[in-house]
Amino acid sequence: MVGQAREGDDTAFEEIVRRHSGRVFKVISRFFRGRSQVEDMAQEVFLRVYTQLSGYEGRGSFEGWITRIATNTCLNELRTQKRHPESLISDLTLDESLWLEQLTSQNAVGGSPERNVILSDLSEKLLGQLPADDRLVLTLLDGEEFSVKEVAEMTGWSQAKIKVKAFRARNRMKKLFKELLSKRQRSGASKKKGAARINE
Repeated sequence: MVGQAREGDDTAFEEIVRRHSGRVFKVISRFFRGRSQVEDMAQEVFLRVYTQLSGYEGRGSFEGWITRIATNTCLNELRTQKRHPESLISDLTLDESLWLEQLTSQNAVGGSPERNVILSDLSEKLLGQLPADDRLVLTLLDGEEFSVKEVAEMTGWSQAKIKVKAFRARNRMKKLFKELLSKRQRSGASKKKGAARINE
């Protein structure tokens, strides 16, 4: 089928798209939530698959080859997106702000499904502040629980490189979380001072 698609058989390529679209959408959905963006990215992935078919040498599975193209396409898109760390506080939901406030006052109660959802959403926002490579590595290793070997196959990076990137990315996440807590504390303190002045 790959050989037929290489020779310009549109029906063969349509069958390739049909068979592998589920896998491609799953990969893309790990990094982007909006349906329209996922669909646009899928079109970009299959355009690259079509133009790069001549470079497929048959080593490893064809699905693995497509997965690598999808992963690298997502990575390139993530790299083009601008990050705005200063807007993270204003983007927090009320539940996230309250959870951070409880953490700050050491009254947080973990383990409930509601708090797990809040923590998941907050983690996603923090991930959005990381460089694209860091976000990709943490999403695949910690979010999707792929092995280092599997991530190496998807990205084309060495296992050693992935381990180093994961270590640094986790440290960056911890630093971002501490900075977020600190900003939330300062924000809460300034609000209390403002309320005190009004009461006076």
